[in-house]
Amino acid sequence: MTIIIEGAGEVGSHLAKMLSNEANDITVIDCDAERLSRLSMTADIVTITGNLSSIKVLKEAGVGSADLFIAVNPAESQDVNIVSALLAKKLGCKKVCARINDEEYLSYDNKYLFTEMGIDLMFYPEKIAAGEITGLLRHTTSTESMDFARGRLQLAVFKLEDDSPVIDMKISEFAAVMAPALQFRVVAISRGNETIMPQFDTKFKYHDIVFIITTREGIGPMMDFLGKSNIEINNVMILGAGPIGEMVANAICKDVETVKVLDQDKRRCVELSEKTDSNVLVINGDGRDSDFLLEEGIKDFDAFVAVTGNDEANILACVVAKKFGVEKTIAEVENIEYIRLAEEMGVDAVINKKLITAGKIFKMTLSNKVRFIKYMSGTDAEILEYIVAPESAITHKTLKDTDFPHDAIIGGIIRGNESFIAVGDTKIEAYDRVVVFSLPNAVKDVDRLFR
Repeated sequence: MTIIIEGAGEVGSHLAKMLSNEANDITVIDCDAERLSRLSMTADIVTITGNLSSIKVLKEAGVGSADLFIAVNPAESQDVNIVSALLAKKLGCKKVCARINDEEYLSYDNKYLFTEMGIDLMFYPEKIAAGEITGLLRHTTSTESMDFARGRLQLAVFKLEDDSPVIDMKISEFAAVMAPALQFRVVAISRGNETIMPQFDTKFKYHDIVFIITTREGIGPMMDFLGKSNIEINNVMILGAGPIGEMVANAICKDVETVKVLDQDKRRCVELSEKTDSNVLVINGDGRDSDFLLEEGIKDFDAFVAVTGNDEANILACVVAKKFGVEKTIAEVENIEYIRLAEEMGVDAVINKKLITAGKIFKMTLSNKVRFIKYMSGTDAEILEYIVAPESAITHKTLKDTDFPHDAIIGGIIRGNESFIAVGDTKIEAYDRVVVFSLPNAVKDVDRLFR
């Protein structure tokens, strides 16, 4: 595909590196020549320095014959993203998407308006991140989670501690213990910097992060066997009163007893206190100071969420919260290299806006049979959900007789009102919804089977 990216900030740079690895032709436009120079040293791309919404610059980049235009200018005012995306579509680009920072644009009527104007996708990374955090506060046993078909299939992610009963157990032994119902499947293991597509003889190790697909009926027995139990969250402390902190506070305030938001910016604290519910307390102070956290009663909170703009502060604050006895800690970490470090230091869950956004964009480079794609923190694997096209290659044989990529696993299938875990004798049918876990190098091969 020919892809043009407008904006070489954090999100744009990550997308450029990721998409260039998929053998796409990538051009990146930015007004900052130095930023483009740094990016070109780490990704196989063409760079153009110029005004982001200039018709001349867009034509020079070749938008008229491009397959996809991604407007991700990181500036505070992101109107330029909408303008450049609309211009790119009018100039002939097949698909365009734009990063925004205004929730108003995402209301149903307004999204329809922008679709009518020609924008295929609008995304607000901070809002997506807030939604992920809200979900994690509801799925308290796992470090990450995802529901399919309103929970009929679920992906749960667990970190194995030294008291886990599955340490040194083979996948085959684990399956034998839980085999009678065949209600879940281990689809991946993240170990150190490696993502393992498990085989029957793969052994679980201490500190592995294990990705498991389960049916709704299988989640209970699986959690019992792993010694996991739900944490009741009634009180949440949030470090950072920026957009993510505000959206999380507003999303959970009706479901918990107390939400306390801490921030160093006094003006922002006053502003937020006027916009949130009465059970949201906004406190001006330095949340990196352990004495301040003690004064604010951190020991009485069930969950701690750190979403400042500083990765190191977020990680360390979560570590401190954990030492004070907080059961669930969540940190926003934008430096991908820090994600594994955060997990090793005891942070329960890590949120990364770039990874969340990348999934939404990458979906636009695959066939229209993909319902969605998501990158999971702590692993380089991706999870995809397909709607199976009639006569697609995947429907011709049982799974064991299909030449399915070694670096991908089909986890579960939703067929009408029925959901089940995929096994070797399973034969996929037209219009099934299929959940696939894949390493990046196998995604294109998987996609071809579902076309």
